[in-house]
Amino acid sequence: MKKVLFQVHWFFGITAGLVLALMGITGALYSFEDEITDALNPEALFVQPRDHQLSLAEMVSKLQAQANDTVAMFRVEVDGDRVAQVWFKPAPGERRGQMRNFDPYTGEFKEDAVGQDFFGFVLNLHRFLAAGEYGKQVTAACTLILVFFCLSGLYLRWPRQALNWRVWLTLDWAKKGRSFNWDLHSVFGTWCLIIYLLLAVTGLMWSYDWFSNGMNKLIGDPPVAGEQRRGGGGPRPGPGARDAAPVEAPTADYVAIWDTIQKAAGPDLKAYNLRMPQAPGQMATVFYLLKTAPHPRALNQITLDPANGQLKANSRYTDKGYGAQLLVSNYALHTGSYWGLTGRIVITVAALMMPLFFITGWLLYLDRRRKKREIRAARGEVATTSSAYGSQGPAWLIGFASQSGFAEQLAWQTAGQLQSAGLPVRVQRLADMTEQDLNQSRNALFVVSTFGDGEAPDSARGFERKLLGRPLSLENLNYAVLGLGDRQYQHFCGFAQRLHGWLTERGGSTLFAPVEVDSGDSVALQHWQQQLGELTGSTPASPWKAPDYENWTLSQRHWLNEGSVGSKVFLLGLNSASEANWEAGDLIEVLPRNARQAVETFLLGLGIAPDAPVTVDGLNESLGQALSSRQLPANRSHLVGLHAQALVDALVPLAMREYSIASIPMDGSLQLIVRQELHPDGSLGLGSGWLTEHAAVGEAVSLRIRRNSGFHLPSEPVPMILIGNGTGLAGLRSLLKARIVQGERRNWLLFGERNVAHDFHCADELQGWLASGDLARLDLAFSRDQAQKVYVQDRLRDAGDELSRWLADGAAIYICGSLEGMAAGVDGTLKALLGEEGVQALIEQGRYRRDVY
Repeated sequence: MKKVLFQVHWFFGITAGLVLALMGITGALYSFEDEITDALNPEALFVQPRDHQLSLAEMVSKLQAQANDTVAMFRVEVDGDRVAQVWFKPAPGERRGQMRNFDPYTGEFKEDAVGQDFFGFVLNLHRFLAAGEYGKQVTAACTLILVFFCLSGLYLRWPRQALNWRVWLTLDWAKKGRSFNWDLHSVFGTWCLIIYLLLAVTGLMWSYDWFSNGMNKLIGDPPVAGEQRRGGGGPRPGPGARDAAPVEAPTADYVAIWDTIQKAAGPDLKAYNLRMPQAPGQMATVFYLLKTAPHPRALNQITLDPANGQLKANSRYTDKGYGAQLLVSNYALHTGSYWGLTGRIVITVAALMMPLFFITGWLLYLDRRRKKREIRAARGEVATTSSAYGSQGPAWLIGFASQSGFAEQLAWQTAGQLQSAGLPVRVQRLADMTEQDLNQSRNALFVVSTFGDGEAPDSARGFERKLLGRPLSLENLNYAVLGLGDRQYQHFCGFAQRLHGWLTERGGSTLFAPVEVDSGDSVALQHWQQQLGELTGSTPASPWKAPDYENWTLSQRHWLNEGSVGSKVFLLGLNSASEANWEAGDLIEVLPRNARQAVETFLLGLGIAPDAPVTVDGLNESLGQALSSRQLPANRSHLVGLHAQALVDALVPLAMREYSIASIPMDGSLQLIVRQELHPDGSLGLGSGWLTEHAAVGEAVSLRIRRNSGFHLPSEPVPMILIGNGTGLAGLRSLLKARIVQGERRNWLLFGERNVAHDFHCADELQGWLASGDLARLDLAFSRDQAQKVYVQDRLRDAGDELSRWLADGAAIYICGSLEGMAAGVDGTLKALLGEEGVQALIEQGRYRRDVY
């Protein structure tokens, strides 16, 4: 239901929102028409007060003589200094006749006011879009949509702690990009909610007869004989009474009419509006305002016989029930004058903010569109076939199993090389691969990574359980395997080896020997490329390589755990000179640097100056710069006597370090949460030391973003359970931020650290999300705050019943943090609570995802 409401809210927002923005601007402008025209026309709109005004009969006589026309309607302020208005009989086929300003003390016409036609056009835009009846239908529909915006918007942002006013009404000015636009849209929308509902309801009184009639029946008084009931009590005794219906004035006794008005209104008469009937025999109507009226629309109504002035009905504002008074005051409610000048200003400001919601809504929409384009672009320009057979013959099946996204990237590069050679391809995750896919394929390439010590990636667990142990016949399948792993583990490329062994047992024929890649080894990847080239008969255009590193500026370094007994943890901010995009859950690869002091210490005794020129990858730089990116061995005996260039060539480049991204692009910076690694000798780890201490704020850091599709948000808006410890909060924080932007609030975070007093990273932010309802539940485990240590897996075990309820609602579990301690403990707890099969099912369904290290 929430997803449907969001889609409808969004669709109307980028369509009807433009009309509502125009209506808001024109309505705000028109609401101060009197003040603006008065300022522009001090001579035309004001008169010199005298002892008394002309009688009604004298006014009619003088005005009809000057205009040589018949009077249809008057609007007069008694004993005031303003001009009065008269409307004459309209020409055939026209809705209204000519309107003239006149001096009620002399009966002389005054010149037309400057700006009068402009405000007439503004009102026409506001009510009809300057398009007549068609425009009225559009504005009426958009007024109904405004009611929907208010109610659906309220539902979509309803926070968990609804009684906390700060959640509803405060705006975080520190936010940037999409997050800031979302805050503008939702927070200001809450501020204006009641006002927009008021504007919509009062506007509907003029839009639809069924609505105004229904409101009259619902809250109005029983009708008085002869009283008009149309949208709140007729025209106001001010310049807005331009909608008078054309009349044909019968013979009238204006002396008797004026006598009746005076007797009915009494000495407190302030202004009156006289409408003559359309045909002989019909009654005349007078709307009059008293000096004691609570607002300019507290109108009283007289119905009388124009021939003799006989009173037929007198409906007083003060005699009406509260509901009927509101109906009469509809215009005053719509403009805010019901509450005086303060109300008018509030309504005007809210109306002027209408375009804000249209603009921010479009910005949010365009941002979603851009993200979808980037996701498609991330797959490259490979055009895969939708079935096993393309127009050029059977498609090559390319299956991948990735834990951190690298295998997926290589799978798409493999597909691109085959396609450039004219071969049709079909790229597929192993998790989605079926027995039929394998049986129908003639040629298949598998790009698979190994997780931990020989395990299949989480996404391929189901494939291994369902297919790898089955006695399939794959004698028609030709295949090759590219395995990704890390030789530091005992079972290097263990999953790739099991996959290769099973395919061979099932009768598959190897296209070439399996290729195993140690930590992204470029030589092994080039060998894979060459083998593919021999298969297709084409030479690779260029060796594959990862995206180039770019220089980012270290813009922020905030110490998160001052006073902690553990090593220091920092929140880092990095900014790029060019536009950079990533998804929540992605990683970065950082090229660390040796500290300047370490380079100087290394060069002591070698007899080489740090400013000696050298060449690295075709670039000229100093020896000191080159050594900052090289591994510096403790034993230098084999390096003694080498000149500068030979020294650089003899040293191995530093390996990159991976970090989970802790922010989303809308934050305006790429953020990391990094803990300093301390060696036994007290020195800092290379990567963490470079980022948290040696690199100065404002200095360049070389990094590149790596897609980690296995840790991206679910494709469906399901509840999320996020579990992590320490700096593992980084990856979870980015996911939470992205979920909040999407308006998804079923988020449960379990976070663990040492002490709450010092190690509760990003505490204010997390507590704020909890208060606003963006975080539905927050469970904390601070292990050192009690005698018996408590970890996140203990909190998860204690909340077993709640876990079951969330999983029954389709929740997905995301884990980020240390592999050996936290992740293993959580995995064990989940198996104890859900059983081995239950956890396995979650993995196969993509509802159990890990980014652990």
